[in-house]
Amino acid sequence: PGTAAVPMEQTTVLITGCSSGIGLGLAARLAADSARRFKVFATMRDLAKSERLRERFGGSCPETLELLQLDVTDPRSLAAAAQRVQGQRLDVLVCNAGVGLMGPLETCSEQAMRTVFEVNLFGAIRTIQAFLPAMKRRRAGRIVVTGSVGGLQGGRCMGGGEAVLACGGGAQLSKHRSAPGVPFNSVYCASKFAVEGLCESLAIVLRPFNIHVTLVECGPVNTGFLQNLQRADPEGSELQ
Repeated sequence: PGTAAVPMEQTTVLITGCSSGIGLGLAARLAADSARRFKVFATMRDLAKSERLRERFGGSCPETLELLQLDVTDPRSLAAAAQRVQGQRLDVLVCNAGVGLMGPLETCSEQAMRTVFEVNLFGAIRTIQAFLPAMKRRRAGRIVVTGSVGGLQGGRCMGGGEAVLACGGGAQLSKHRSAPGVPFNSVYCASKFAVEGLCESLAIVLRPFNIHVTLVECGPVNTGFLQNLQRADPEGSELQ
């Protein structure tokens, strides 16, 4: 894509969850930048699913795109990816890997619920833990986390429809009613509420290190997320 010379200072970006959806689109967009301003480490749990990214990108270009295996639920996989990137300045870390779970709460198995939190919350935490020390030593970096409006809707409500809004030095009360909750997405929304708290806390403590935290609260996006999400098994549930 393009014949521009590689800039002396590329912005190095590592993105998790690049086999589909937002991660795939972001990796392809940055790697195909005509000025070649970005070096993208596009990671995914199963590299066999990388073909869509290669097709979307239109080929391979080691100066702007490198594929890495990374499973955010596996500490050994994270350590191997961090080792591969070691020695290169990682400017931006994008924690994008995520899974969903849809269904009435009483039909959701504990294993399915744990999987959602293992990926959406603890996966983001493990990924940040793996790459944050180098950013701190360099005193520079940006961490971008893919959140969801599901981490906002139906939340932070107090009596009378007041909502607590997080503000740098404390909290404020707002008279605006929060948005209604998302039916049949209770576990997914709970994981994204947790991600909200994680990012709001990190944003404060990382500021002195010149590391900026960005939480992107996505609404509906035209991806394969709904097709890939887990669905509760109603067999044997009280709904039958």
